This record gives sequence, C-alpha cells and structure tokens, in this order.
Amino acid sequence: MMRSAINGRKAAFYRTGMLASAATIALAVPHAAFAQTEPQASEAAAPLGNEIIVTARKANETLQEVPVTVSVVDRKTLDDYHVNHVEDVASRVPTLNVQIGGSGSGGQLSLRGVGSSNISAAFDSAVAFDFDGVQISTMRLVQAGFFDVGQVEVLKGPQSLYFGKSATAGVLSLKSAEPTRTWEAAAKASYEFEEKGKVVGGYVSGPLGDDLGIRLAAQYTDIDRFQRLQVGTPAVKNPRTLKDIVGRLTLNWQPQDRFTANLKVQYVHTENDGAIAQSDIYCGANGRADEIYLLQGAVAFPAGYDCKTNNGRYYLTDTNPALAKSVPNFSRAQGYNGVPFGETDLYFARMRFDLDMSDTIKLTSISGFVDLNAIDVDNYSYGGIGPAFSPVGNLLGRPLSAFAPALAAINGPGVPGGVGTSDPVNKLRQYTQELRLASNFDGPINFLVGAFYENRRFVFNTAQQAVNISLIAPDPVTGYTFDYRKIQVTKTDAYSAFGSLTFTPTDQLEISGGVRYTKEDKTNTISIPYVHSILSAGAFVKSGFFSGPIEFHDTNFSPEATVKYKVTPTINVFASVKTGYKSGGVDNSALPSNSLLGFASPDPLVQAATARSLVFKSEKAKGGEIGFKSEFAGRTLTLNGTAYYYVFKDLQVQSFNATTVQFVTQNAGEVTTKGVDLEMRWRTPLEGLNLSTNLSFLNGKFTKDFFNPGPDGKSGTADDINLNGRKVARAPNLSGNVGFDWTAPVGEDLSLGLSGNMTYSGKYFTNNSTLSDYVQKSWTTFDARVSFGQRDDRWRVAVVGVNLADKLYTNTSGGRPFLAPANPYGVPVGDDQILTQNRGRQIFVEASMKF
Repeated sequence: MMRSAINGRKAAFYRTGMLASAATIALAVPHAAFAQTEPQASEAAAPLGNEIIVTARKANETLQEVPVTVSVVDRKTLDDYHVNHVEDVASRVPTLNVQIGGSGSGGQLSLRGVGSSNISAAFDSAVAFDFDGVQISTMRLVQAGFFDVGQVEVLKGPQSLYFGKSATAGVLSLKSAEPTRTWEAAAKASYEFEEKGKVVGGYVSGPLGDDLGIRLAAQYTDIDRFQRLQVGTPAVKNPRTLKDIVGRLTLNWQPQDRFTANLKVQYVHTENDGAIAQSDIYCGANGRADEIYLLQGAVAFPAGYDCKTNNGRYYLTDTNPALAKSVPNFSRAQGYNGVPFGETDLYFARMRFDLDMSDTIKLTSISGFVDLNAIDVDNYSYGGIGPAFSPVGNLLGRPLSAFAPALAAINGPGVPGGVGTSDPVNKLRQYTQELRLASNFDGPINFLVGAFYENRRFVFNTAQQAVNISLIAPDPVTGYTFDYRKIQVTKTDAYSAFGSLTFTPTDQLEISGGVRYTKEDKTNTISIPYVHSILSAGAFVKSGFFSGPIEFHDTNFSPEATVKYKVTPTINVFASVKTGYKSGGVDNSALPSNSLLGFASPDPLVQAATARSLVFKSEKAKGGEIGFKSEFAGRTLTLNGTAYYYVFKDLQVQSFNATTVQFVTQNAGEVTTKGVDLEMRWRTPLEGLNLSTNLSFLNGKFTKDFFNPGPDGKSGTADDINLNGRKVARAPNLSGNVGFDWTAPVGEDLSLGLSGNMTYSGKYFTNNSTLSDYVQKSWTTFDARVSFGQRDDRWRVAVVGVNLADKLYTNTSGGRPFLAPANPYGVPVGDDQILTQNRGRQIFVEASMKF
C-alpha cells in the first residue's frame, strides 16, 4: 500500500487518468499486459514503468511483487479480441473453464478442475465472481455481456482472506475502466461474418471540474446467427439470435486529498431465443438418435437430430403444441406459443469511499447492489419431432389416441416434439457492505482488518414439464398444460470478519497471515401453488403445498499464511498455506414428486428428514503452494511459476439421471488437485515485438470414496458408482497458450499491428457422474488480428479472427433427458449425451476512432 509521491488535490484526482492514458497506448500480448493497466480509481498508485498493477490483496501491488498466483488479461487484449463475455476469457487463462446457458444456475466457472453445479441455482460458485470489488453470488451474470473493462484478474486456488465470503477454487475479478484526466471519446463498430453480428460501442470520459470526473460507456450487440440449427429442426426461430445492451456511468469525486468517492452504475439487457446455449448431442455407443421416451412408454417422439457432433448445427425444437397452450399463474411465458425466448435485466451499483484517516491509516467502504430479473423458456428434451407414436400402443395394437388424446389431435409429420419445457424466472436482489481499515506504517508491521455483510433474496419461480402429462389432456379443472408451478425462495444473511498482519523484518523478507471468520444463515421455502389435477391425484404433492422454512446455518474460520523472500531485486520466491470455504445450502432442483412428499407426512420426523435431504454441506479446501517471480535481461523477460497442492472436502456435486428425470445433490468425499503453473513474457529486442506463454500441468482426482447413483437414479443401491481414483471433470493434464504482439511503424504517423494467440488443452472428462463420462479429446484453437492506423490510435481498422480453425470442444456433458430405460416395447435403451460447447469461428472487421 505505497503512497503516491504525487501531491496536490488536482494531481491526486488525475492519477487514474494518467494510468488510463498509459494503458490505452501500451503494447500488450494477447493475454497479459506489458504496461500498467487501470486499477480502481480510489486505489490508483504512481505509474511504475512497465509493471502490471493488481489488487489481489486489496492493495496496489505489482504482479511481480505480490505472492499470489494471478493471471491478468489487460484492456488491450479485451478490446482487440472482442472479449466481452466471461466465456471469452477462458482462452487466455489455462484451466479456466466457463459454461454458459441452462435453466438452473445459467452458467459455471471452474479453475483447476474445481467448479460448482451448472444445474442448480442454489449453489454459490466455487470460483467467486468479483465485479469492481463486489462479489456477486449468481452465475446468471456470466450470461451478461461486459464492456469497457480495464482489466481482468484470475486468482487461482482458495481465496479466503481478501474476497467477500471466501472461495474454494479462485476468483475471477473484473475491473471496469475509470474517468480520464482529459476529455476524450472513442467509438468502435464491427461486423462479424460467421454469426452475422453487429457491435457498436463507445465512451466519453473526462473531468467535470478539478475534483470530479465522469465516464459514460455503452455497447450494443446484435447477433443474427448466434446458434444455427440443423436443417429440418421444427423451430420458428432458426437461427437463434442474441441481443445485448450494456451501459455504465462512473463518477470519481475527490473533494480533498484525503477522501475519494467512486460510483459505478451499470445496466445490462439481454434478449435471446432460449436459455440453451451451444449444445450438441453425442449419440452414444449405440450410434443412434434415441427416442424421447415419455409416460413410461405410452408416448415416444423420434429424436430428429442427425448425430453429427461438432459441426456447429444444433437441434433445439419448439415446444409441442399440446404442452404450450396455457402456463399456470400468469407467467410472462403465457402466449409464447411454444417458441423459446429469454430476457434478462441486470442492474448493478457500487459505491466506494476511501478516507485517509491519517498519514498511515486508510478506511475503505464498498457498498454493492445487484438486481437481476431473468426469464427464459426452453425445452430440455433437446430433440423431438412428429409424428409421435406409442410404444405401448404398438405392442397392444392400440392407436396413440388411446393413450395421449391431446397429442394425437395435433400429431403429424414435422410437428415440434419439444418437451421438458420450463419457464424459470430467476430474481435476485443482493446488498453487500464491506469495511476495511489498513495501515501503512514505516515500521516492519502493518495490518488490515475488516468486516463484510451480504443480504440476498433469490427467487426461483418456474412452471415445468417433468412428466408432460398434458400430452394426455390439459388440466380438466384449470385448462393449464404445464405439470406444476414451483416457487422456491432462499434468503441469505452472511457475516464475515477478517484480519491480517504483514511483518517485514528486512527489505528482503515479508511474512503475512490472517484469518476470515464467516457466519452464514439461509432460510428456504418451497411453495407449489399449482399441480396438474391428474398428477396431484397420484405421486405428486397437492396444489397449495408449502414446505415451511428449511434452515441452513454454518460458521467457518479460514486462515492463511505466506512467506515471501526477495532473492535479488528482480527475483522473489514465496510459499503459502491456504484454506477456502464455500457455504452449503438448500437444493432448489427438487421436483414436487417423491422428493417432497415427505413434507405432507403427519410425522414430524419424516418432515425433518425430508428437509435434511435437500440440504447440502459446505465445501472446504486446504493446501498450499510455492512459487517464484523473476525478471531478467533488464526486466524485459519475465518468468513466473507456482507449484500447488490442495485438498477439497465435501465438494458440492449435483447430477441428473436422464432416465428417471431426477436430480441428485450430494457432497463428494474428497478431491485432490496438484500441479504447476508457468508464465513467461518477453519484450524482445526487435522493437514492437512481445511474446508470451502460459502453461499448466494439472492432476485432479477423487481421492476418497464418492458414490454416484447408477442407472436406477437412487443413492445407496447396488448399482451405485464409486468415482474414487477417477480424474475430476475439466482438468486436463496439460493446457496453455502462446501469444505474440508486434507493432511496426509505417511512415511517420501510421503503424501496422499483428498479433496472434494459440490455446491448447489436453483431454479431460466433462462430467462427474460415472467412470466412463464423455471425454473431450485434446484441442487447439487459434486467434489472430491485423490492424492498420495512426500510431496514437486516433483511427484504426482491423480484421480479427477468433477460433480461426472453427474448433468446437465440449465444456460439460450429461445424459439427455427422457432416455428410454430397459423396456418390453422394443425401444432401445438410450445413451445419448448433451454436450455444451464453445462458440465457433468468428471473423470481425472493425473500425475505431478516438477524439
């Protein structure tokens, strides 16, 4: 926490602008900055040449000095390669895996093979998502675009002491750009040829006075072919589209030298044609498109898809008309006529105050507010096309109308067969407050103490087609065609206190350590206002069901300690012992069938056991790492490395049985990850040429018994599968990237820019369910950029290629819902798999101007 040597009210206020200007003209490789990027306005420090400034310990430190394993993606890379979604960051950070889409959490982040469920929205993320100093609990945010970001930092391994409530696997931190010291404006427009996308954005930034700065930034994205569907897919919207609007206001106010206030207000609006992102189907060992098997064989749809994986053509059907007529309880999905859609509104605000209480004591306050309202309608059968048939009827010689009259009335060739439909509304309102008191004494001892509070209310409100009973008939009482509506509300209060001491007995030695205490309380309620009359007469709860409060409480102490030694002025070594914590909670994926029927029992013990079955335990991590950070050849060559070993207890895992259509939430016994991360950056003797590389060697395994339900979908039965000894998902043994950036002068005022990036990943499992989950083979992607313009970037035109080889790879996989079990009707047992994938090739032509 070095004080800037810059004095004076006006000079202090403009520190951020000086850094912003430096970052704007700096040369950078495609994944790591070679010049200082923009820190938070209130954390700005004096420029330090070509050093990269990070805030991994909530203070300005250079990347080479901070004893933390952190990867940095600078602003130039973000702008140059159209990195405007979280998933785009993954190609720059080895072992970072990002999945987008789905009706539950809406996405997933994982690092070094450790992440959280992409099915349930009840899980906090093992990789914390920090936006401008505010930790955001919902992974729905990864679906939203971002823009005008100054820097992305990815901290690997448990991060307990300095971030929110703690995190077991790491932190992904986004820092948006700040006001500049002089007035400037910029605009950029691009067109992308593969997805037919248009992007227009820009900002205006500058001083409103000696003590007040402003920055206004906005971007609009319109993609016409976000998902191209297979020829013959029964869908009105083919291809599927995506629209995105991002707008942000930043105000930086410094009325006196000792006080700074920084306000950020952001709005994101996203529209799409359904929650399912790039999802292909692997047709399994039997090599055929397995039927959509419903109502215990009374109904089946041909799947329709062609079993050609990795060709960028998906099979996402509309909802069958018999199921789409009427949605219960006045959902916004009413009237959608079976055509999937999605809409998200996200409001974010952050107020930061920094007060120098004295020359050696600084108080920081960060207040955060998040308001999310998202709805999406999609079909989770991932297939289905008419004419449907009845396996039971074929055996008995009876027509389809004898078993599913509502379906038979509209059945025919080409009729959409999308089933498993849901219309989830995800609403989050979150308030956070953090206070930090930090010292900057001249002596050997300094401290940081603080407190954190989070209050959030999350509502998961959805109508679903789990049984698809209206293929037989609409509800005879209400006329609704959905199976039920479930509303699950989770209220969370988290309290945390933390403190650390740093002891620097000599100029070479630093010893630091601290602990975070966390107390978390969650109250969950489940209400089922509506159940289809036919289902409520059977093995389903009744309309009007209410669970009563389901409670979760936990406390945790997470300590850590680090020793850093400066071997020479350009070589640092460090060793850390760390712990991590992620709160448990109450699963919100339970269906209102057998998993909730215990609440209706008159026996309080049965009710309590039912509530306990929905609770999952907290996840914990402990271990350590040793590393070095070094610079050679006049600080033009940087080489950093870390070796780590971590053990994760009670890893929170959720699986889905595609035959029984049931979710299983549990805690894995133990996962151990160990490996080595290496990073190199070189500003070569050839003027304007920079090279870089990242490598990661990883071994992540289940190291204690972990039993997953077998084909019967039930835990504790003879067919359970023990994953002990198997590698964890998304953990390649080797991954990395190599990049270059070269700028050459052309005449007196112009320059030519060339840059490229190659990303490699070894093979990895894509799910944590069986011993034979889908394995993604090793893959390589290539990005490139060619630009021409004025040296000061007053204008520039460019051609950008992302994933030039159009390589599609799988992030996660799982059984396709409604697979046929063993049956006497002649329908083969299903084994198809859903593969969630990356986006394909993108070719941009762009023009930018600065004023």
